[in-house]
Amino acid sequence: MWFTRSLAVCLLVVSGVSSSSSSSTPSATPAQTKRYAILDNDWGAVSFIPILLALKGDMEILGLASNTANTWQRQSAHHALANLELANLTCIPVLPGSTHPLLHTPHRFHTWEALHGALPWQGAFAPESQDGNDPTSGDPDRLVREAFIEGFPRGSIDESRSAASFMVDMVRRYPGQVSIYSAGALTNVALAARLDSKFAENARELVVMGGYVDVNMLQVVGDVELANVNSDINLMIDPESAKIALTAPFPEILIAGNVANQIPSTQAFLDEVHEVRNPLTRLFHDHYGTEFPFWDETAAAVMVDRGVVLNTTTAYIDVDVAFGSPNYGNIHVYQKALMPPGLRNVTYVHRVDGERIKGMMKEAMQNPPSC
Repeated sequence: MWFTRSLAVCLLVVSGVSSSSSSSTPSATPAQTKRYAILDNDWGAVSFIPILLALKGDMEILGLASNTANTWQRQSAHHALANLELANLTCIPVLPGSTHPLLHTPHRFHTWEALHGALPWQGAFAPESQDGNDPTSGDPDRLVREAFIEGFPRGSIDESRSAASFMVDMVRRYPGQVSIYSAGALTNVALAARLDSKFAENARELVVMGGYVDVNMLQVVGDVELANVNSDINLMIDPESAKIALTAPFPEILIAGNVANQIPSTQAFLDEVHEVRNPLTRLFHDHYGTEFPFWDETAAAVMVDRGVVLNTTTAYIDVDVAFGSPNYGNIHVYQKALMPPGLRNVTYVHRVDGERIKGMMKEAMQNPPSC
């Protein structure tokens, strides 16, 4: 991973985007102002850590939104319910996100792959699964109960409104106080931005897990798994929504893409967390695995505590939405003097305090919050 990080930083410097070595700090906010969050994710069986981190960071979670990325949103929403039940946090509602991206479909996705090459991870657009894992392709409304290693939920999704409508309503209710966390596709955020032209500017911030930059070389210097870790299904599932969301007028957009690869999961850490036994530490220890870094957890920690951020860059970004491009669904960064019109600046997080983030995770699981 040291080689991966060093090359990514070198490539970013070559791109001509200015960087800063100073720690990032949040915008000045009165001490008495309450912080709220809506967590939008392609929830899986072991997805509860971002929820715990937000609550332990004195943020009130208004709701969880489901989206289609790793799997279809209906399965994702039920994983969210199951995670809340496991964590005894059923006071938090789960809102259904958009099942389908704005344009993309499995057929369209595989047509693009035939033209430009396969992605190592295809998420919900992978060929239809028949093996007891989270569903892909086929019927987007089917549930695969065997995939719920955390336990199949007993509760229900709040079907009274869509996730996008919920986001709009909450930002209107608490202007300037709601952080939108997106660790899956950006479809719901884009729909909210289209529903209400004031949605983005009235939110507090948008924090995104995804948006990798300058990782093409990293996709060829190792095995397929290294290519997988350095590819970006969250944006590729719905590039058009990513472009809408990442050019919307949020007061701040933070991108935790490449940086999340800095904190790998290790067996030693899984064992350390499991020194305190409860349902959360048991599920984490037995099923999180050591194959992937702490992606969603890193983005959540950045949202909760800017003190974990050690290095950032401000850049103007765009998302390639040309279907005929091999970079479709990928980010391109600009400096202000060279950017095309219609873009906005975002903050790229390059380096974080990994030990501090793991400490936050450990505390959150061993001493979890409650309703």
